[in-house]
Amino acid sequence: MKKKTVLLALIGILALVAVGFTVTQLLADDEYVVDDEAILTQEEEASTESESERQAREAAEAQAAAEAEEKRLEEERLKEEAEAEAKRKAEEERARLIAENTVYVGKKGAELMDTADEAGQIVDTFESRTPLYVEDKVVSDTGETTHLAVKTSIDAVEILGYVSPESVVSKLSDFIAKPIDDVDYEAFERHEAYASNPKQEVRGVYVTGHSASGDRLDELIELIGETELNAMVIDVKDDNGYLLFASETAESYNPKANEKVYIKDMDAFINRLKAENIYLIARIVTFKSPIYARNNKDRAIVYKDSQSLYSDADGLIWASPHDRDLWAYNVGVAKEAALAGFDEIQFDYVRYPAISKKSRMDYRNTEDESHTATIQKFLKYAYTELSPYEVYVAADVFGWTATALDDVGIGQHWEAISNVVDYMCPMMYPSHYGPNIFGLSVPDAYPYETIDGSIKDAIERNSNLQTPGLLRPWIQDFTARWVKGYIPYGTKEVKAQIDALKANGIKEYLVWNAGNRYSKNAYID
Repeated sequence: MKKKTVLLALIGILALVAVGFTVTQLLADDEYVVDDEAILTQEEEASTESESERQAREAAEAQAAAEAEEKRLEEERLKEEAEAEAKRKAEEERARLIAENTVYVGKKGAELMDTADEAGQIVDTFESRTPLYVEDKVVSDTGETTHLAVKTSIDAVEILGYVSPESVVSKLSDFIAKPIDDVDYEAFERHEAYASNPKQEVRGVYVTGHSASGDRLDELIELIGETELNAMVIDVKDDNGYLLFASETAESYNPKANEKVYIKDMDAFINRLKAENIYLIARIVTFKSPIYARNNKDRAIVYKDSQSLYSDADGLIWASPHDRDLWAYNVGVAKEAALAGFDEIQFDYVRYPAISKKSRMDYRNTEDESHTATIQKFLKYAYTELSPYEVYVAADVFGWTATALDDVGIGQHWEAISNVVDYMCPMMYPSHYGPNIFGLSVPDAYPYETIDGSIKDAIERNSNLQTPGLLRPWIQDFTARWVKGYIPYGTKEVKAQIDALKANGIKEYLVWNAGNRYSKNAYID
């Protein structure tokens, strides 16, 4: 009995030992699991730290790359600027050399010698105004320049020969017969063309505000569509000072001008003409400005003794061309015309009135400048102001201006104006020339011969300038019944004028008829 009890006790003890071992093992296993999670947590922490470091590294690398790219771009920019500056300086130096060393053969021509000594032989002759580049000067023992070694241009390799310094002049403007002291005749920088507004070979007709806003417009559009005509010169500011459209500029300088306008919907008006591919020229009557002058009497031309307003033969009042506010008014309206869609601005009456006794007049000349200088300064100002609008600038002048050597008493000296505009538009109406001009008893009766003589003079005068305006003359399509010995004008007479221009290489023209009625068949080639 006792043995059995002892055996059972032993079995119980063994069971307890087994249970204890199992618990201990379980506890050990549990500790192991806890340790494993700790290890995983540590690895995750290590992994997270590595990602952060990676991101920081990548950010640093990206910043370094960006800084390197920025540095590269800056170096490229500086290099391009340096190259552009070097090119600019080279071009300026080239231009300086050309300007300093280019001469023009004088009025009597020049003989080209093969050597610069008494034994030299004549190998060629040059016509007046031929440009030559002086490569070298031959100087005597006394320091006098005896001969000029010349070539065709700065880029030419070979010297042509030698000419005497007395046979050439230093600049084209030296050919101007009567230059005016305070006027600039040297090269004037302007745009050759605008990509948004390409130059065209223009053949246009004059259109009043009445015609533009009335039924006559349909007829004029039809006329252009069926002939070689392709342009309209439309009154934007007319002889009376009325405007084609309501102007914000007028509100500032001349509000009364907005009380009567011809076109209410300019967008529709311009779009209609553009749809017909019509080139649009805005005519702006510049210094004959009656509404402005009447409302700004202190800025108008007046008689010195009475201070009463001057008016011309038509009874129209003239403002002072010296008035810079009037400049701003005219150019401001021109800018609005450009924004509306006009391709070109044409300044008419860009002159002083023709007054025989000028000493009686007060022109308000506070700048103490000549008539010609004032007109040129205005056109320079207008050109500079209008260039950003990419429109061309034209000036109307008397046709006689091309023939007269002075400013015709009205500030229109040919070279002074042609030098600073894109287009020179001389009014070559045969009816405007007096008896015996160009050897013609009644120039109006000889349309071909009158235009031929006038355009030849214009071409000759333009040759006195490095940067002359392109020629686009006005011709006449009206009968001048007030001229003694006049002839009726129609297709034949208009064609004669056009033919005279073409014979002299001029393919552009503008046609004037105050009533806007034109001889259609004259414009059918």
